[in-house]
Amino acid sequence: MIVLGLNSVFHESAAALVVDGRVVAAAEEERFTRRKHAKPAAVDNAHVLPGEAIRFCLAEAGVRAADIDRVSYSYDPDLRREKFLIDTMSTPGDWGSREGEDAFNESLRKVPGAVREALGEDVPITYVQHHLAHAASVYYTDCPEDAAVLVADGIGESAATVLLSGSGGQLKLLDQIEYPHSIGFLWEKLSKFLGFSEYDACKVMGLAGYGDASVYARAFSEFVHVGTRRYAMDLDVLRFRLPDTGPLERLLGSPRHAGEPIEQRHADIAAALQDTTNKIMLGLVRHIHDLHPVRDLGLAGGVALNCTTNYLIKEQGPFENIHIPSAPHDAGTAIGGALEVAPPRRGKPKARRSVYSGPGFSDEQISRALDTTSWLTETPGDLYGVVADLLCSGAVVGWFQGRMEWGPRALGNRSLLADPRDPAMREILNHKIKHREHFRPFAPSVLAEYADEWFDLGRPSQAHEAMLFATPIRPGFAERIPAVSHADGTARVQIVRADVNARLHRLITRFYERTGVPMVLNTSFNDSEPIVCTPADALRTFAATRIDALVMGDRLVRRVGRVAEALPVTTAELNRAVPALART
Repeated sequence: MIVLGLNSVFHESAAALVVDGRVVAAAEEERFTRRKHAKPAAVDNAHVLPGEAIRFCLAEAGVRAADIDRVSYSYDPDLRREKFLIDTMSTPGDWGSREGEDAFNESLRKVPGAVREALGEDVPITYVQHHLAHAASVYYTDCPEDAAVLVADGIGESAATVLLSGSGGQLKLLDQIEYPHSIGFLWEKLSKFLGFSEYDACKVMGLAGYGDASVYARAFSEFVHVGTRRYAMDLDVLRFRLPDTGPLERLLGSPRHAGEPIEQRHADIAAALQDTTNKIMLGLVRHIHDLHPVRDLGLAGGVALNCTTNYLIKEQGPFENIHIPSAPHDAGTAIGGALEVAPPRRGKPKARRSVYSGPGFSDEQISRALDTTSWLTETPGDLYGVVADLLCSGAVVGWFQGRMEWGPRALGNRSLLADPRDPAMREILNHKIKHREHFRPFAPSVLAEYADEWFDLGRPSQAHEAMLFATPIRPGFAERIPAVSHADGTARVQIVRADVNARLHRLITRFYERTGVPMVLNTSFNDSEPIVCTPADALRTFAATRIDALVMGDRLVRRVGRVAEALPVTTAELNRAVPALART
């Protein structure tokens, strides 16, 4: 059975193709359109499908639209209309207002027509409940048949947190917490309060490492009530879906506006938010274990991107094994929805799903892109040794290999790599290349053979391979890797295994041979845009930043070897040279 899974209801639009219970392709729309999150979460665009991602999935699998048996859409319009109560605190015409809900429902009614237009075929559509699709994305790919699954994000149809049991290959609802009691919306509200956008939870997580949670603990208790197993939020204070921050200001002081200096109190607010989230999620994990006392827990939803909370759950929670997909956010519901429609066969071992499910490019396509430019390139006989030497010399290297990562983390195929020993490297990357806030941390990609020597990994989890835990650095090692050591003494580790990413493992091995440090700094290959996808994207970012060298496949470009001061081709010409969807 062939199922095309789609997510486009809010943001992180994505498509995935599942064939006989196996994920063969998955990609986020932003990687093709170069627009972060693909589209805003507006009331009138749920029918705007991830067209480029759909085309990629079909091309990658060699599937025609006529071959698709069913389309899954990770949202249930009927459930929304049945259960969601109109929010009197909403801005008229926006989410939760009568006008907004009417516009949203009208957009959802356009989905079948949009699918027909995108595919050129009438394919049956199954609407999968949003949180069920989240849960399926981890249960059917990573968890054993007997497992619990916890989903926490902003909102689905009406719920914000859902607890499910997995048994015998099926998911069953155990409990749920309805809007407005939303951990995801709490992060969105306070991210904006701290001068960022609602999409910038990752910035607030980084800032939290510099703060003292106790400073605002009492203030937070006024609007977030954390019980031993459940939680509740005071909408009169938080005023979700409204720009009003008056009640919050009386408790937390004035909000920070974009561009204003970041003060210690902002870090303290971020720390209090992180601490509150830790307590809420640990309580929920204990609650679901009471309801379904098994060994394995799957986490999904946007909150499952919180690496600090994830580590706490893994180490202090009652479950022996924690499973988190590489894309726990809304994009992951494209895979989950498809697998809920056509799950893997019961009783068969689950195939290990690769995180590298996006577009890849042949040597010929890479050469065509490079040949269209005036950059001098070389193909070193000892590529890994040459790149390791570049890293040791302080160079920042763009590393473009194989198929693209699925999820928000760059995991060694679309990465910028650097020397973690260099105390100046964080400033170089943040200010001269990535153009982002000074407090943002960077992650180490570390050889699996030496990871536990340097980091307190705690209980084993495959999610270590997807940078999903903030792991304590062992005593005496942080000063050796200052570029990847966060202010709180942790690092967002990616464990690299030779059987998962052979090329990255080989490069780190050569760096280790030279330095005695079994890791490199790894951050996403981008500059204030989505992670690069195509060779053309990589060349544009290389040209526009201070990246020192670029490796695509086996070809190396050094900045010192450049013939001209600017790329002599246009973006359109580069895109024609290397079509985003072509792959040999």
